[in-house]
Amino acid sequence: MPSGYFSSPLIFLIDVLFGLYTGIVALRIIMQWAQWEYHNPLVQFIIRITQAPIKFLRRFIAPMGRWDSATIVFLVALTLIKLVFISLVQAMPLGLLQLLRFGLADIFSLFITLFTASIIIQAILSWISPANSYNPITPLISRMNAPLLRPVRKWLPDMGGIDLSPLAVILGLQILAMLVLPLLTGHY
Repeated sequence: MPSGYFSSPLIFLIDVLFGLYTGIVALRIIMQWAQWEYHNPLVQFIIRITQAPIKFLRRFIAPMGRWDSATIVFLVALTLIKLVFISLVQAMPLGLLQLLRFGLADIFSLFITLFTASIIIQAILSWISPANSYNPITPLISRMNAPLLRPVRKWLPDMGGIDLSPLAVILGLQILAMLVLPLLTGHY
């Protein structure tokens, strides 16, 4: 069997497992930015699943203003570890500069994906959620997306009750990704 036979599933597995956990760590950063309600069940899950390594890092890394530097360092470290594992499986080791560039691109792409997915989820929930029901995700997503959607809502004309701001923001995020990711990875 060729050596690539097992490498593709292994790379997929590394990417998915690290991707899920780095997504949760990124949500912890977003949680601070959007000032999510601490007692929300999803917030409690995010805190519990990331608490041990971040608590350890806080012993060495002081916060920068209102930002938890330990969480940011942890996200960067996880992303770099993932890229090192993938490069080892591919038998193509990355240089330090390449590793940092691809790591930054991976983190940027992660945040674009999280915001795009959250806007889609918010739009779907607005269609299917009954008016008097409580969903613990709804207030979190609303607070997360408000800084992106609010300026676009002011700019767009009234469309008779149809809100096109989620579509405009998603298009903007995708264009931003198309412009920035090639610069970060060096693939123009």
